[in-house]
Amino acid sequence: MKFMKLGTRPDTFYTEEATRSLSSDVPSDLIIQIKNTKYLLHKFPLLPKCGLLQQLCSQRPADSTEISAALDEIPGGEEAFELCAKFCYGITINLSAYNFVAAFCGAKFLRMSESVEKGNFVQKLEAFFGSCILEGWKDSVVTLETTTKLIEWSENLGIIRRCINSIVEKILTPPSKVTWSFTYTRPGYSLKRQHSVPKDWWTEDISILGIDLFRCIITAVRSTNLLPPPLIGEALHVYACRWLPDATKKINRPAETSASQTEDEVRKHRQVLETIATMIPTDRGSLSIGFTLRLLSLANFLAASQSTKSELVRRAGLQLDEATVEAILIPSPSFSDQCFYDIDLVRAVVESFLMQWRRNNESLTSLRKVTKLIDAYLQVVARDGNMPVSKIVSLAESLPDIARLDHDDIYKAINIYLKEHPEISKAEKKQLCQILDCRKLSQEVCAHAVRNERLPLRTVVQVLFYDQERHGRSKNSVSRATRDGGASSDLGRLLEAERKYGRSEGAGEVEIKEEEPSVTKLESNKAMRRRQKSKHGSSKG
Repeated sequence: MKFMKLGTRPDTFYTEEATRSLSSDVPSDLIIQIKNTKYLLHKFPLLPKCGLLQQLCSQRPADSTEISAALDEIPGGEEAFELCAKFCYGITINLSAYNFVAAFCGAKFLRMSESVEKGNFVQKLEAFFGSCILEGWKDSVVTLETTTKLIEWSENLGIIRRCINSIVEKILTPPSKVTWSFTYTRPGYSLKRQHSVPKDWWTEDISILGIDLFRCIITAVRSTNLLPPPLIGEALHVYACRWLPDATKKINRPAETSASQTEDEVRKHRQVLETIATMIPTDRGSLSIGFTLRLLSLANFLAASQSTKSELVRRAGLQLDEATVEAILIPSPSFSDQCFYDIDLVRAVVESFLMQWRRNNESLTSLRKVTKLIDAYLQVVARDGNMPVSKIVSLAESLPDIARLDHDDIYKAINIYLKEHPEISKAEKKQLCQILDCRKLSQEVCAHAVRNERLPLRTVVQVLFYDQERHGRSKNSVSRATRDGGASSDLGRLLEAERKYGRSEGAGEVEIKEEEPSVTKLESNKAMRRRQKSKHGSSKG
């Protein structure tokens, strides 16, 4: 970064309590008060260069030997005034992007212009700004960042506009022509080993800016239509990583954090999040689905506006087929919620995906990817001790039947839920198992299901029925079931239990197509065969 050195005299300012003085044999005759700080200075070096002080002194009696003036409104406060005062005394000062704004605004306030004295401070600062700061990349960014303390003065003096124009011009420069230094700390990247500048070389440096200035730059860059949307999305990603918290870590924030501090942080984070959401390019793929879901999770936690949530839900739905289970494990916004995972928010994303899938008449591939994802998600949230059956069922049923080629993953989710929630009622078990299509279970899962004591009897009988139906209704299927482990004996045992304990969970409640034999008919056929065998045996005797 560049700097400008002015003056040659050593710094002889010193502090005594709340008073700043200059080591000099000449008594002070100019007292400047800036808030709680008093400056004991001299009229001769300052008045020739400061039009404002000339005006204030002209309003005093001519015979006044000592003049006092209050400059509480000087932009930049004590820092700005001291830079201007040292310039007047010829004391060495080093100007850079870090203190330029304060010095320039202070000099403008004190009217240190060419009309007051040739070669004055304002002229030198303007030359430094145009030839050094605006020509540099980091100089422009740092200068723009420092304007936040003097935003109104910086706008009126054109500092913000000129810095933004300089920054945008450099962002739009082809990477092959970038010759200035920049910050790039991505893992695995080494400037020494790389022969080319990365396309997103500028994203980290501008992430130091406040959200309003950052938005101005992104808006200006997007208006040119010269950068691809994913590059804009990467800039948003870098900025969010710098300024937004991790939702899961924020949930576990220390208890000693004061309520006022927490609320202030939440308010700032909410503003950043909502502003980022308005800058997301409309193109699919401009943000990764993982980043979009992270923003959605934060929007939930930070109680962002409904419009922000709706937009992020829509964006997430647009790319849900690219998501991972870990990405959609969105925690509930606070400990006050019964469930750890926010399954309702995931369902909203699924519904958004389905709406866009139907509207665009897309292929089954993306639908089945999402279904596979949601079934895997259900296996995770089923372990949530407070997750109600109704939410599991609602999410599972939100996807159309055509989306699932098999129900093995649904069965796994049901089994996990029953294992983790042994206290649920028979009615809840029945409600949960109604999402299972036994006709779509693999042989391996069927073999597990018929021996699963957690399942309602009604479901087990249904599994057996469709498993036998799949192998045919001939004697061959019966003998095959016997060879494979006694499925028919399992059916007899279950039917005996059904007769003993009633039909509340019995096979008689299984809804089947009219052309298919009912379980009751299967039972009567078996009884008839037993009687025929008995008669045949007695006739032989």
